[in-house]
Amino acid sequence: MPENDNSSSADAKALAQQLIEQTGGEIRLALPLGLGKANSLVNALTRAACKDPAIRLTILTALTLQRPKAGSDLQRRFLEPAADRLFGRYKPLLYAQMIDEGTLPPNIEVREFFFQAGRWLGNSYAQRHYIPANYTHALSYVLDFKPNVVAQLVARNADGRLSLSCNTDITVDLLTARREGKADFTFAVEINDHLPFMEGPAEIPDGEADIEYDPETSFELFSVVRRPVSLQDMAIGLHVSQLVADGGTLQIGIGSIGDAIAQSLLLRHKKNSDYRALVEASPFASSGSGQHLAPFEIGLYAVTEMLVGGILELFRGGIIRREVDGAAIHAGFFLECRDFYRSLRDMPASQRAKIVMKPVSFTNSLYGDEMSKRAARRDARSVNNAMIVTCLGAVISDGVEDGKVVSGVGGQFNFVEQAFALEDGRSIITLNATRKSGGKTISNIRWDYAHQTVPRHYRDIVVTEYGVADLRGKTDEECIAALIGIADSRFQSDLLAEAKKAGKIDTNFEITPAKRRNSPERLNGWLKAPRRKSLLPEYPFGTDFTETEKRLLPALATLKNASGSWSEMTRLAARGLTSPPDTECLERLGLRHCSSLKQHVMRYLVLGALAQSRAA
Repeated sequence: MPENDNSSSADAKALAQQLIEQTGGEIRLALPLGLGKANSLVNALTRAACKDPAIRLTILTALTLQRPKAGSDLQRRFLEPAADRLFGRYKPLLYAQMIDEGTLPPNIEVREFFFQAGRWLGNSYAQRHYIPANYTHALSYVLDFKPNVVAQLVARNADGRLSLSCNTDITVDLLTARREGKADFTFAVEINDHLPFMEGPAEIPDGEADIEYDPETSFELFSVVRRPVSLQDMAIGLHVSQLVADGGTLQIGIGSIGDAIAQSLLLRHKKNSDYRALVEASPFASSGSGQHLAPFEIGLYAVTEMLVGGILELFRGGIIRREVDGAAIHAGFFLECRDFYRSLRDMPASQRAKIVMKPVSFTNSLYGDEMSKRAARRDARSVNNAMIVTCLGAVISDGVEDGKVVSGVGGQFNFVEQAFALEDGRSIITLNATRKSGGKTISNIRWDYAHQTVPRHYRDIVVTEYGVADLRGKTDEECIAALIGIADSRFQSDLLAEAKKAGKIDTNFEITPAKRRNSPERLNGWLKAPRRKSLLPEYPFGTDFTETEKRLLPALATLKNASGSWSEMTRLAARGLTSPPDTECLERLGLRHCSSLKQHVMRYLVLGALAQSRAA
């Protein structure tokens, strides 16, 4: 424990100098994942190390947050005017900017065990300094790192008490290790008044924080933009919602598929007749075991590493209400949009007390008090997204074939393994059946892939927009048949041919006619009318996008998907030449009045893409 405990100052530079003196200029800095980084203190330490090469700063962290980079002039025109509104006036981390620019000095080293999705895919430095880790193993890696400084963003209530708020995930256990003499570090905190104060295990005992940075003005928290929920995502949500048993346990992730699952469960609970009609009208046959269609009488309990907007909406909607030790939700960290943070801050204390932040050693595993965890986590459904699933059931979620990391393993494997360990637990992997790349449509169900996140012997339930494949305990032949049955029909023949070539399926096997019609057109025929009736809204829980931006988003996605194909781009431009101008969209992109040939071409591409998205 440092000698000069409980130092408080509004001068981040002075506090950084104090930390440098305490550590002798050899700083091993551990930072929380995501939102909980003490950005002002970290930047002050980074600046000091940049100015003085004798200082050695090594940072161990995960999920460094950055605003998205515009990949084209069109994306820049869309993002820059709205950046503060969409992402918040978040204080940039200097070390991340230098990694981006390739200017990080040799006396600063940054290691991460999870990336912001796709952000470091083309960055050699970040790729070389990535540490693969299951979330539950990260604590031991941090302890092995022997940090001498841990710096975290914290909340403060009206009584002046402090809370770990968004990041109990590893810090709770780190502080316990320090009390037990297993770690020795200075705990430096930066107070941020925008963070919701979370009670219980998140509260920091008096005297635990050695250094407190209390700025005059708190920077805005990073906001994750709620994106539109496609009909493909909504179909996945409807399929998954039928697998969730009343009185059970739920874990879902962030993003449009998580929102779709939450919306589908709310529809099942609040508009059950409409929900049943939707399910009965589904044209896609599924091989899922068990179907749950009734409203929730007992309610669900949520135990999840990440508290996401969908979970909060289910809590506020009365579905997540089954309590375990006084809590309806146990979670390890949160990172969401500004409305989410505001909802937690403004929530009545009695209601917020039902949301208890815990370390991931609790949420992501059964170790420690195992019997009570098993009793609480009945009928567990752990839902996680994937990029690719192979026909033999392996899951790819974190990286690509050449070893580059897109994001990280995080807690996905933890929850897959936990689902197998629980008597009635199920792991549900969700993914869109296809994606666009270089102007072409590609299947996300592949015969094989050179990288795996979850091996095939952990295969369980896989869900695409075309249905449910129940793979647990099935033979390889049965697994292949089930996964081909929920693949896009444009790719089924090739997948089946690969399986037959490998001798993994009977040469006489044929795909049934019912499963030969897995197409976007058939899916649209099922769900377009319910969307028009607002049963399946595009933004079920709101968004920071304006109405004009909402119209632009699908058009920009169309252009991005077509960018690798000259024929597609030419077709869109030609369509734009004869399309009526959308003056609001053109004004928003600065293309209403064009002064160059490039701008004119861009204008016609946008108008063509807008026309196509309206017709879709």
